Amino acid sequence: MSIRNIAVLAAGVGAALSLASTAQAADFVTVALETTVDRPADVAWSKISGYCDIGAWLKTTCVITSGKDNEVGAVRRIAGRIDELLVARTAWSYSYSQPKSPIDYHGTVEIRPVDKGHSKLLYTLVYDAEPLATPEAKAADKERRAKQFTGVLATMKGIAEAK
Repeated sequence: MSIRNIAVLAAGVGAALSLASTAQAADFVTVALETTVDRPADVAWSKISGYCDIGAWLKTTCVITSGKDNEVGAVRRIAGRIDELLVARTAWSYSYSQPKSPIDYHGTVEIRPVDKGHSKLLYTLVYDAEPLATPEAKAADKERRAKQFTGVLATMKGIAEAK
């Protein structure tokens, strides 16, 4: 390798390192919510496990716009404007992302057995608050999401416990 090639390579590496150091660091926030459900996990999950059930929880619309409902790869559109991709599914949970979200938004809905007649319902959100302007805006956003999804969890609990 010639001196000129080494110099070009070194300059390229230096430029890449310079760009990497100026990139903003992520500021990931987790909102973890849970409630106890007075039903066995399998009974409760059968009532709230549909990928588009969120429409009822949020009292809005939800339609599958791509893929098959409840299968990894399905895309749901909430309120006619928010697209979410189903990225993982187990017997008692699923996770989704908002692929075009500037805050790298993800959520997981899960139910866990507690005992023969009770289960724990969990809703976890993870997102990057870095794009939000100030520490106050970040705190207000987290508080807003926690309040909204606490209501969602209460709605889910009511549906799961209904006879």
